[in-house]
Amino acid sequence: MTQGYLLGVAGILFAAFVWGTTGTAATFAPEVSAAAIGAAAMGLGGIAQALVAFRGIWRARALLTQQRRLLVIGAVAVAIYPLAFYGSMRLAGVTVGTVVTIGSAPLLAAVIEYLLDRTGLTWRWGIGALIGATGMTLICLAETAPEGLQVGGTSVPLGVALGLIGGLTYALYSWSARRMMLRGTRSSVAMGATFGLGGLLLMPVLIATGAPFLASWNNAAVGLYMAGVPMFLGYLCFGYGLARVQASMATTLTLLEPVVAAVLAVILIGERLPAIGWSGVALVVACLAILTMPCPRAGRPAPKSAATPPQPDLT
Repeated sequence: MTQGYLLGVAGILFAAFVWGTTGTAATFAPEVSAAAIGAAAMGLGGIAQALVAFRGIWRARALLTQQRRLLVIGAVAVAIYPLAFYGSMRLAGVTVGTVVTIGSAPLLAAVIEYLLDRTGLTWRWGIGALIGATGMTLICLAETAPEGLQVGGTSVPLGVALGLIGGLTYALYSWSARRMMLRGTRSSVAMGATFGLGGLLLMPVLIATGAPFLASWNNAAVGLYMAGVPMFLGYLCFGYGLARVQASMATTLTLLEPVVAAVLAVILIGERLPAIGWSGVALVVACLAILTMPCPRAGRPAPKSAATPPQPDLT
């Protein structure tokens, strides 16, 4: 086991950890809307990624023009994703919003590939879909459990619906970026251009809703943290790790994200789920594990999870 491999694993674990802190961090600025939080995080973070990859983007501008349809699809998905994701956490709570969004992404990614690439759905997808759907149903039913649901949100069903939209857009920008790479665009260029254009699309939302960030140092600190650490530094570390660790292993390591989100939500902001809700969370995490862990059959390479976006090659 080489030092480079260990550093790669550390980079991926760091990225998964900071991604898992976003929901809890957002609760420290309650007067800032979910739209403003999402626009600041993905908007500023996306533009920062584009600036890092600017030289490559400029050199590949002709190729990007040829692939403008895929680029626009990905950018629009990047712009919608944080609004849905943070809205889901605000309405359903950090634990439920994170688990539903992250858990639904691989299922929806397979559907996108089936519809657009004519890729067949596998038995693993079928089992994972059944388990994931059962888990999300239990999460919704938890709102009416006798012991009550204290998730820090106001509407679990609506939050779950937004989480599914977040999972869909997460999968969609992953698909578009991968298609660009398969057509000859470098990963750093594809991701930088997609996130940068998506970030620009979010700037009007940030301008319209971001005034509360200037109301206090606390709100400003939350916005800067969201953009600088999870969205920018987290993606840099994940790209560093992905260059040294197999994609299947990297995907499995990122299962730490919903675990971190759930633990922080319980410890720091006092979220409480009844037993039926935690059962649903466990089923969604199990769905993720089924879809992302390498196939045990010998002699076959482990498939790369469609749910994990191709990351910038920043090494």
